[in-house]
This record gives sequence, C-alpha cells and structure tokens, in this order.
Amino acid sequence: MARKENADTAANPGRLKQIALTYKMTRRADSKVGLVLAGVGIVTFGVFLAIGFWLGHPVYLGILGFILAFLAMAIVFGRRAERAAFGQMEGQPGAAAAVLENVGRGWTTTPAVAMNRSKDVVHRAVGKAGIVLVAEGNPNRVKSLLAAEKKKMARIVVDVPVHDIIVGDGEGQVPLKKVRTTMLKLPRVLAGPQVTAANDRLRAMGDLMSNMPLPKGPMPKGMRMPRGGKMR
Repeated sequence: MARKENADTAANPGRLKQIALTYKMTRRADSKVGLVLAGVGIVTFGVFLAIGFWLGHPVYLGILGFILAFLAMAIVFGRRAERAAFGQMEGQPGAAAAVLENVGRGWTTTPAVAMNRSKDVVHRAVGKAGIVLVAEGNPNRVKSLLAAEKKKMARIVVDVPVHDIIVGDGEGQVPLKKVRTTMLKLPRVLAGPQVTAANDRLRAMGDLMSNMPLPKGPMPKGMRMPRGGKMR
C-alpha cells in the first residue's frame, strides 16, 4: 500500500511537469492560449455561479461550475496544444509517420515503406478499414510511389481495400492535422483475423528498411555497433 502511494506521489510531479512543458511549447506557437483558457474558465464558472444565485443554491452550483470550468479549460487546452503541435510538424520530414503512430488502437503502422531519391516517402497503416498508404512530399512524384506500392501489395494481399492519402493543402490532398480524422472515418470492413492475416503477409513482404542491402565485408574501423545490436 505504501509503495503504491509513493509511486502515485512520484508520478504526480512528472505529470505536472509534462503539462507545464506542453503549455510552454503551445505558448510559443499560440501566444493567446493563456488568455483563452482564463476566459473559458471564468465564463464557465461565472455562468454556473449566476444560475446558482438565481436558483438559491450558489454553493452547489459554484462547486459544479468550478469542476466544469476546469474540464472545459482542459478540453480547450488539449485542442489548442494539438493544433500547435501540428503547426510545428507541418512540412517536417516524417511528420505523417508521427501522426500515424498516434492514430489509435487497432492500427499497425509501418513508416517509410517506399521512398525515392527526392525523399518523398510513403507510410503504411493497417486496420479494420483496410490498408492506408499515406504519402508526403511532392504531389506529382508521390503518385508514382503510391502506384508502385499498390502494385507490389496486389501480389500479396487480396480482397483487402487500399486507401491512399497525400498529405498537403492542395486539391485532393489532406492537411496533416486531418489525417487522423480522415482515417478514423473510413468504413470498417475487416474483422480482427483478417487484419492480422493482412499484417502477416505485408510483414513477410518486408519494408524499405528491412529490404535495404547491408554492406559486405568487415566492419569499417571506428564504426560502432548500435546499442542492443549483436554480431553474427
């Protein structure tokens, strides 16, 4: 029991530190976040307190207003923090992969399944909606990458729907901040075993990193093995 209390006590400062760090990062991109949160909290609490005086129960409605004000502030802060994070990631290489990693449970993500010399890249996610290929880079170049990846997968997976998303702000493209929402809106047409089978087949096909050829011969002098790596 004492250990659990000590663990909870140690975890609370960590959560508060994380919230403070998130607030600082959000404030860099959104200088009005503090005023907005204060306004939301004051207005929410004030409305419930006024209703409480009108009904003759200012204490009860005041407590409820305080709780709901805190909840409203948390929701608004979460949305503005997410918007600020997307704003900072926009245009950065690998931003779409970071979004895919946080789509939610039920999705298996494989970053960089295809890439060209111009560093246009295609990522893959597999879930109950099927296979989703998310491309980031030059819209004209990534179309050929998507077509090649679809052709390669057609030999491995059958009767699995394939969707493609090109990240961007142009016509027919999906903004980075809407990639997750777009994927979650896709109809779920596969059962759990079908998703597992599709993942196993695609995993057997390999990806860009696993298919990358390794240099032959002795290891160059001065090169270190990665942490956790083993010599064979």
